[in-house]
Amino acid sequence: MRTAMALLVAATLSATGTAAWAQNAPAPAATAAKCDNPNALGVTRVVEIDTTGAPGFGFEHFKAYDFLRDKEVVLTFDDGPWPGHTPAVLKALADQCTKALFFAIGKHAGWHPEILKRVAAEGHTIGSHTWSHKDLSRMTQEEAVAEFEKGLAAVSIALGNKPVPPFFRFPALRHPPEMMKYLADRNVSMFSTDLDSFDFRTRKPEQVIANVMKKLEKTGKGIILMHDFQPATAAATPELLKRLKDGGYKVVQITGKTPTEPKKEYVDMVMKEIGGGMENALPMSSVIKTIKEN
Repeated sequence: MRTAMALLVAATLSATGTAAWAQNAPAPAATAAKCDNPNALGVTRVVEIDTTGAPGFGFEHFKAYDFLRDKEVVLTFDDGPWPGHTPAVLKALADQCTKALFFAIGKHAGWHPEILKRVAAEGHTIGSHTWSHKDLSRMTQEEAVAEFEKGLAAVSIALGNKPVPPFFRFPALRHPPEMMKYLADRNVSMFSTDLDSFDFRTRKPEQVIANVMKKLEKTGKGIILMHDFQPATAAATPELLKRLKDGGYKVVQITGKTPTEPKKEYVDMVMKEIGGGMENALPMSSVIKTIKEN
């Protein structure tokens, strides 16, 4: 039963999966590339979430909002951006003209802002996943708030000082009550999962695919948790998307109604820790090249 429609505004798109990242997205995201694959998985629906009060999604922890229809999936990737792996996932998604929700770690965004910019430019939605992937349930409230806010600030800076879509995933899916209240005050929606690929436990792409497809056979739909940080996932994504298409599954892209502004004090912390220039960073390969090696 879809009880979430009071909070969700759904719009049906063509199979090309063309969609804007968010109202305040970087300019390149406004014009998605034309889909040249007539048999692409694509995007069937784009839903906009009003994150006022921090609604939670993903039946593993939150059961109030069952907004997916039968055979619909949301593709989510955690722990990026990461060289090699995230670009491989992006290529697989582009080849299938489909979109995903990426939960970026703040430090990784600071180290590789050019990759995160590419994620946004290709029309995907970006959320935050803390500053350094620490378990917030093992921290004081002050420490947990800083871990969240620094992560959000780093993602914003990496995207060119843009507000960030209002989505957050707790590391290890551990949700301390005080931080849930804090996110409610910040109007940032919490994402759990409907089915976990457990790609962090396996080095075999075929096992990642098998885990997802077997669980989908039972659930019939769901928010899928994967990690673009993991090499097995990067290798598995092209075949997994093909299997989803062949199985009749349809992709739903998530967008947020109102993006989240980082707090200045945490922006200053991140800039001091990582250093200036990350918001305008070029790909490392275009800045640093090995010209001689013994």
